[in-house]
Amino acid sequence: MTEIDTSEFKRRFPNLAKEIELGSGTFDVDGVNGADIFRKARDSFAGYMPTAIDYLRRCDNEKQAEETIDYLEKKGEITGEEAGQLRKKLKEQGLRSFGTRKENEYYLKKSGYG
Repeated sequence: MTEIDTSEFKRRFPNLAKEIELGSGTFDVDGVNGADIFRKARDSFAGYMPTAIDYLRRCDNEKQAEETIDYLEKKGEITGEEAGQLRKKLKEQGLRSFGTRKENEYYLKKSGYG
C-alpha cells in the first residue's frame, strides 16, 4: 500500500485539500483506511487542474462569479482577454451558462465516496 503525505496531497490536489481542511461537509469512511481514500482520490483526479469554469460553477451568484474572475485574473491564472470573455458571458448569459453548480464534496462524489 502506498501512502501520501499531507504536503504532497496538498500539492497534487490543492482544491480538494481545501475542501477537506474547511470541513465543507461530512462523509462516512466506514471500514476504509485513510490512505486508501487519498490513493483513490489521487487516481481519480491525477494531474487534473481545475479551470476557471470549474471555479465559476462553485459560485452561488453573479457577485461571487465576478470576484472569482477578478481573483483568477489578478493571480495570473487567466489572461485579461479570458477574463473579459468570461465577464461578457456572465453578463449576457448568466452564471448557469457555465454549467450546473458544483456542490460541496463534488470531487469526492465523482470518486465514488458520496
